[in-house]
Amino acid sequence: MEQELLWSKRYRDAGDEYLFGTGPNRFLARRAELLASGRNAMSVGDGEGRNSVWLAEQGLDVTAVEISGVAIEKARRLAVGRGVDVDFVRADVMAPHWPPTEFTGAFDWVVGIFIQFVGAAARERQFAAMKQLVRPGGRILLQGYTPKQLEYRTGGPSAVENLYTSELLRDAFSDWEIEELVEYEDDLSEGTAHRGCSALIGLVVRKP
Repeated sequence: MEQELLWSKRYRDAGDEYLFGTGPNRFLARRAELLASGRNAMSVGDGEGRNSVWLAEQGLDVTAVEISGVAIEKARRLAVGRGVDVDFVRADVMAPHWPPTEFTGAFDWVVGIFIQFVGAAARERQFAAMKQLVRPGGRILLQGYTPKQLEYRTGGPSAVENLYTSELLRDAFSDWEIEELVEYEDDLSEGTAHRGCSALIGLVVRKP
């Protein structure tokens, strides 16, 4: 409930503007060719729809899960404006019994873009839930911030325990095939919330 209220306030306060913009995350968009190898995708913590709508534009059947009803309404408007269909689901991905049975092993791609709203203990649960969503041979794609981001302060959480390192992600997905794991810096321009030089990490892993 606390997370829902927090995020709904942020999205509501942005008015008609999209807090993180309407274009896809760059790490995600640059892997369009690889994404095309799948049939469907789930975007976790999808926010106002910028990534799920773009995934649908690539021809994927897309399910977007988001805790904030305010964000989902904005995402629906974005999808209609761009002429694509996305199945928007309002749910808390950290709920004890999530994901539901119909989502288990159902997706070729599970995408998490800047979903660093939890610390170490809850992150284990978050990643376990995401793993359950992926069919054998399917993939998870993550984009996040590294601890160096605290020096830049151009977006992301202020708690260092919420941030990713290569070691952390290697350990979390040691039972999967790591196809790509890269730390880098880039100048982001994603709405008003992610803007400026940023310390980033990207991951693509494949389920055995």
